[in-house]
Amino acid sequence: MPESATPSVASPAPVTTRIVVPGPHSMVSLLGHQDELLRTIEGAVAADIHVRGNEITITGAPADNELARKLFVELIALLDAGTELTPQHVDHCLAMLRSGAQERPAEVLTLNILSNRGRTIRPKTLNQKRYVDAIDAHTIVFGIGPAGTGKTYLAMAKAVQALQAKKVNRIILTRPAVEAGERLGFLPGTLYEKIDPYLRPLYDALHDMIDPDSIPRLMQSGTIEVAPLAYMRGRTLNDAFIILDEAQNTSPEQMKMFLTRLGFGAKIVVTGDITQVDLPSGTRSGLRVVREILDGLDDVHFASLTSADVVRHRLVGEIVDAYARWDAAEDAGAAGAGSGAAAGAGASSASGRSARRDRR
Repeated sequence: MPESATPSVASPAPVTTRIVVPGPHSMVSLLGHQDELLRTIEGAVAADIHVRGNEITITGAPADNELARKLFVELIALLDAGTELTPQHVDHCLAMLRSGAQERPAEVLTLNILSNRGRTIRPKTLNQKRYVDAIDAHTIVFGIGPAGTGKTYLAMAKAVQALQAKKVNRIILTRPAVEAGERLGFLPGTLYEKIDPYLRPLYDALHDMIDPDSIPRLMQSGTIEVAPLAYMRGRTLNDAFIILDEAQNTSPEQMKMFLTRLGFGAKIVVTGDITQVDLPSGTRSGLRVVREILDGLDDVHFASLTSADVVRHRLVGEIVDAYARWDAAEDAGAAGAGSGAAAGAGASSASGRSARRDRR
């Protein structure tokens, strides 16, 4: 009996979509110098794109055409908002469009948090925008994700914004100095000079957001405080925006101590990466367990950022994913070895029982 042929699914017939770019916009601004942005779009969208004058013709499957059309609409909206387009804008817009989120990419990428010396700080991904919105809406927010996702930087920008708007009277920035544990006494200088390397990333972010000349004055007056986590014990922090950075390096007891510093009119943002814990072996991370303890509590929000939200070099996101795959493989191997050892022990035990029965 002849085998029946598997019916082939016909691909949808290609269609053509035309977009007329409004007159005020230069096609160079939209397509990039020497068509750099156009090449990025062509490499990401499965459709043929041709440009003549201010008209863009897209030919491909209906779904691909619609994606390309929406992308050009968002890029034109960014130009309307005065944004100078880069390949990263194309990548971020495409990621948001493909996610099917309700938020428009142009709205996300033009949300201004803070401007300083001609530089504007904005969220660059949908998860970053939701993280920023959560900081506005909740008293305690946990920003959890890998390096380069903007957890600390965006929290710092929101803190400076709140200070400038007089929503808080001071900013308190803190980190656990876990790496200093054994070596702190061997470092030269005063206590502040010893802990400075562990707090330096917070100072660096501050310099991006506040006039560097005013930072010493603000710190001397107590308006901005940068201190190790141990300095928080016994205090009640009112009318303050408090950021705990590198929270994966807190113990559960330290995390509880920190969270209970919350006073009236205060807001707390806790940031960390649970894949980079530097605590001594056998010490549980306070950031790992706090979600089990506080999840579902009113006015507490957990924001998760992923490798897709990395806004450093493209390779950083790929490195994060590569390590995640390696960790998963290691865990699976360890689990397999454990079950194999258990099975071997069971077989050995059964063999021993059999031998004892034979001797009897």
